[in-house]
Amino acid sequence: MTKTILITGATDGIGRLTAEKLAAAGHHVLLHGRSTAKLETAAREISGRVATHAADLSDLAQTAALAEAIRADHGTLDVVINNAGVLKAPETRTAEGLDLRFVVNTLAPYVLTRRLLPIIPQTGRIVNLSSAAQAPVEIAAMMGETRLDDMAAYAQSKLAITIWTRALADTLSGGPLVVAVNPGSLLASKMVKEGFGVAGSDLSIGADILIEASLGERFAGMSGRYFDNDAGAFAAPHRAADNPEHRKAVMQAIETLIA
Repeated sequence: MTKTILITGATDGIGRLTAEKLAAAGHHVLLHGRSTAKLETAAREISGRVATHAADLSDLAQTAALAEAIRADHGTLDVVINNAGVLKAPETRTAEGLDLRFVVNTLAPYVLTRRLLPIIPQTGRIVNLSSAAQAPVEIAAMMGETRLDDMAAYAQSKLAITIWTRALADTLSGGPLVVAVNPGSLLASKMVKEGFGVAGSDLSIGADILIEASLGERFAGMSGRYFDNDAGAFAAPHRAADNPEHRKAVMQAIETLIA
């Protein structure tokens, strides 16, 4: 059955390859990117039914507008793959004084997902990109009150999205399904090449697990769970995610920041 699937950060890396594979399989793929030029190139080069939506996810107002544009253009959205992410950047503070990694990796996908929920059926799925790199969230850093180095900010933002995955799943008992996925460590993405200076492993490792999470039976009934593709199995995230006080503090910070 043909699905309508949104992929953020779909102009390169894992997002682009995932889009190519899904479009080739006959699905209607909505490509998101920050650059209109890159989106146009991707749409031209990907064979199949695609649409494009441009927005800068470091700007939560643009993120909200992106959701509204998608809702206006599409009556139903079967899958959301929150793939877009950032590790390093020339400027790591947003205009609002927040850490770019928390905004793009944690807050923007939350805003986007919450605003898209009215058009996602109970049988739909939300796939959040987590990482093997996870660390307890320093709430002051998340609120923009203190600074973190690149890796600390990235790891904390990825635990934060894993935490809100579980929190959202708890409120959606009838669906849609929400899962967090580590697509695989050190895959051959632009982020890995720039962040770690290595070529990385086959991107298909990541793209294939995102497609399975979006459509496959193994993920059915696993809402709120974290899948570690390095282990090839559902696993426990960083132990801080099991601390009720830490989860509560993270969710309170998220809700405060997007209010």
